[in-house]
Amino acid sequence: MPFHPFAVEQFLSEMEHGVRFNFSESGVHPMSYAALFAMAQIDTEALFDTLVDYPQVNGFQTLRERIAALYDGAGAENVLVTVGATEANTLVANTLLEPGDNMIVFRPTYEQMAGNARNLGIELRLVDLIEADGWAVDRDALAASVDDRTKIIHVVNPNNPTGGVLSDADRAAILAAAERVGAWIVADEVYAGTERATNTPTASFWGQKARVIAINSMSKAYGLPGLRLGWLVAPEDMIPALWRRHEYASISASMMSMKLAEHALAPATRAKLTERARGLIRRGFETLTEALQEHPGVFSVVPPQASAMSFVKFDLPLGTEAFALRLLREQDVLVIPGDKFGLEGHFRFSSALPEPHLREGLARLNGLTSEIMAGAG
Repeated sequence: MPFHPFAVEQFLSEMEHGVRFNFSESGVHPMSYAALFAMAQIDTEALFDTLVDYPQVNGFQTLRERIAALYDGAGAENVLVTVGATEANTLVANTLLEPGDNMIVFRPTYEQMAGNARNLGIELRLVDLIEADGWAVDRDALAASVDDRTKIIHVVNPNNPTGGVLSDADRAAILAAAERVGAWIVADEVYAGTERATNTPTASFWGQKARVIAINSMSKAYGLPGLRLGWLVAPEDMIPALWRRHEYASISASMMSMKLAEHALAPATRAKLTERARGLIRRGFETLTEALQEHPGVFSVVPPQASAMSFVKFDLPLGTEAFALRLLREQDVLVIPGDKFGLEGHFRFSSALPEPHLREGLARLNGLTSEIMAGAG
């Protein structure tokens, strides 16, 4: 069976190191350890007495309790701690999917789950999100795509790369489609808590029906990607099968990552992290939209409802990847071309960054745009 590389992550791993203006990431600007220790009032002496040892494989009890508290009706027994959301997605794909199954994938989306399924030989059925309708689900296409072989409807909500949040009508359509054919809803919810225009967090799919697995991590909304710590929340009777595969994939997340995540998810600290993230997201998007207005008719964006990123549409006489590579080569600016998400004429741009750095990078983007429009290239 041919192997299909992970297009977004391959692009990032080959291009991002050493870049001065890295606008390709999808989370808020990372915190320093010092800032986290101060915010969470961590006793560093006690922390540094921790043995560099194997931790509890499924996750510390207190950590799993703090995660479970974020999901109505969940307990620690519903939680498995993983090495990032990426491992959680991989475990779910390898546990649920079997030959002959198909999986529903909304496009554009982050393809980590879809890529795992494809590499297992699973049929992917693509349902488009409609840009002209604010990235709403094509509900007729969804209803036509599911059948009795549909094992998973995969949802990224809020969406990567668009920052869209599913409407009540779209959520209801997804739930109805899953219920009709007995499919699982696997919901990647790593951007919940990054809402731009409201302080109400995006509702989880957990608890909406029996067959739901919710996935999240410390990377995106919390600004702690270097912890490489994620989790999945699943029906208790599913956890052992996922856990057994976790033992093959990684055995466990690290001791220190679990300890720091436990501190970060204490209610008072989590609230501060959420406030920090929303501040960066809201200021950053204002700065981005202001900069894009310098070239009327060239750039447009459906305002993201959540997340640190925007999926910017552009109208220039060159392709998506060519534009991204010129930005990198000539301006030391990195964005992700939209074709990595299956959509030409767009790029993903992260703006939840320190203001001076963001403005300087945007000035470079506009400078190259002016050159292209003038025919200098």
